[in-house]
Amino acid sequence: MSKVTVLVAAYNAQDYLEECLDSLSAQTLRDIQIVCIDDASTDSTPEILRRYAASDGRFRLLECQRNSGQAVARNLGIGVADGEYITMLDADDMLSADALERAASVLDANPDTGSVLFRLVYSDENGNSPYKMRSDKDEWSGQEAFELSLDWSIHGLYVSRTELFRKWPYDTSCRLYSDDNTTRMHYLKSGTVRMCDGIYYYRQHGGSMTNSISALRLDLLEANTSMARQLRSEGQDRRVLSIFEKERWVNLTGICGIWLRNREIQEREKAMERFCSVWKDIDRSLLPSSLKCKFGYIPFHFFRLYFLQIEIYFLLRRWLGK
Repeated sequence: MSKVTVLVAAYNAQDYLEECLDSLSAQTLRDIQIVCIDDASTDSTPEILRRYAASDGRFRLLECQRNSGQAVARNLGIGVADGEYITMLDADDMLSADALERAASVLDANPDTGSVLFRLVYSDENGNSPYKMRSDKDEWSGQEAFELSLDWSIHGLYVSRTELFRKWPYDTSCRLYSDDNTTRMHYLKSGTVRMCDGIYYYRQHGGSMTNSISALRLDLLEANTSMARQLRSEGQDRRVLSIFEKERWVNLTGICGIWLRNREIQEREKAMERFCSVWKDIDRSLLPSSLKCKFGYIPFHFFRLYFLQIEIYFLLRRWLGK
């Protein structure tokens, strides 16, 4: 049994994959298992993964026959994980050399703690910048961390006890973004959540899946719908529901704006159906009054009127150069 299992789901990741895997090979905590899942890549990703697996026994390679998305790939990794703790690392990101050792030490020392967050640093061609948490604490109850994660006042890059991943594997309702829901559930069920000083380097570049303008961007709306259903099934109160309904409403308006600027990403009729479905599902009575009075976000009683507002709002923003 290993101390930590790291899940690395990779799809056409050849440009940055070696840096990612080198950061794992160099970990000061040597007792780790690195489960790499190739999600049916068409570039040299499989060859790179095979080379690392052949040279270091801590690497285990799984190969998908068809591309199914990160959540499905990571769940395959959970199935073979032998670590006491589990974390994930995107194939274009990196960890500081001491990241896993620091996280495991916090978990070892605090049996009541289910999850430990890394220090998150954004990395791009201009250098590094820390993620600005909207909480100055280093320890939260599971409920507190869960609520803070609803609008990402705290981030979602962490190590958890393996039983949390077994009970709540990655949400596969969408190809992208639904893994955020899993993070939130892990925090909720964690007892306490703490920070460590290990660093997760999150690479920002135009080629990343979450930065690309494509139909998959609309998956965020579906992932949010799945999370809202989980909140209701967990019996969360109106205060908590209100936090997330605000997040859903802001996401809906923003993605409608993205679609208006890039209409080629999906047929109008199909996109409008998806937008309207989400609009109907959001409990607009839970939206804060400040949002209800803000042009661009006003929750009109008719979807067409709401969407017309968005068209005017984003047209004005373009005219003003915003």
